[in-house]
Amino acid sequence: MRASKTITSHAAPQSSFRQADGKPVLVAGPCSAESEEQMLKTAQALTKVEGVSVFKAGIWKSRTRPNSFEGVGDVGLAWLKTVKQETGLRTACEVANARQAEAALAHQVDILCISGRTVVSPFAVEEVASAIKGCPVPVLVNNPVYPDLELWIGTLERLHQAGITDLAAIHRGFQASEQYPYRRHPRWDYMQQLKQLLPDIPVLCDAGHIAGKRSLMYPVSQRAIDLGADGLLFESHISPGEALSNPQQQLMPQELELLVNAIRTAVKLDETAQLVDQLDDLSQQMDSLDDELLELLLRRSDMTRKISQQRLGFAAPDLQGTRWKKQLENWLQKAGQEGSDEELVKSVARAIHQHTVQAQNNSMGSSAVA
Repeated sequence: MRASKTITSHAAPQSSFRQADGKPVLVAGPCSAESEEQMLKTAQALTKVEGVSVFKAGIWKSRTRPNSFEGVGDVGLAWLKTVKQETGLRTACEVANARQAEAALAHQVDILCISGRTVVSPFAVEEVASAIKGCPVPVLVNNPVYPDLELWIGTLERLHQAGITDLAAIHRGFQASEQYPYRRHPRWDYMQQLKQLLPDIPVLCDAGHIAGKRSLMYPVSQRAIDLGADGLLFESHISPGEALSNPQQQLMPQELELLVNAIRTAVKLDETAQLVDQLDDLSQQMDSLDDELLELLLRRSDMTRKISQQRLGFAAPDLQGTRWKKQLENWLQKAGQEGSDEELVKSVARAIHQHTVQAQNNSMGSSAVA
């Protein structure tokens, strides 16, 4: 994949998301704005956590299905403005469309974050970029919901072309079929690729969103810093047990202070860190095996097609059926010996056999027409 010369050659000379002393930028605040009191109490407590310079709160919450808490809406922007006035912290919120971006700017929100669900739609990104065109506002870009480096980079490019030069990316993990023990699979390789392709763009890691639980917050944060992340985002609530969304991944400000100190001193939590290392390694091995499996299936499909073309109308279904049953028996025997899932073997074998039969039928049909 090519790097974006447009961004790398004209990046802002000084970024809001990369500190001169090399210390990570720290962003914290509640997953959702719930009341002005909740916002102010949380923000005031966060001012005591060394390094936290940005207060971020969810104003609008994108939900897959209706009739669930979707955020307080525009009223929360007034609360953010009060937080800035009372604490001096810069403020940030996530926006999903042009109207939300315009409303946030009208309430003097300091930093906009582009929703990961928005990133998947170039049309939506273009609308947001047009709405904030030329504004000297720093913008953070979440990774798309599913792993797609092109979409992530494309959003950064569209914003830059709209005159937004103070840009950074947020790595918050991806939806995947195998996510345990995380809420969102970190896929650290995507963060590293983005850093290699766009070295002038800071990358922050949303540790809470990846971890999904307090017990994994430290190893995820430490891994991100070790891999060169320029900053970290955390969800913090004055009373997590009463939070209206994601209570399990929100920290009390006092807990966050302990976590930040642990990161700063590189404390070793051997048992948890070892578990995460092992799972990350196994996940990478699984990704490689999936790639190999796909390559083998494609090669087999091509071989089936070639054989069918050569045999045309002379296939012997009975002979093929006997051969396939014998092959399946051998596979099941091997699976049993290794303690593997025999149902998985049967389902894969059935799919391969059906594909082979279909290829032969297609070839016979073509031969009859000819």
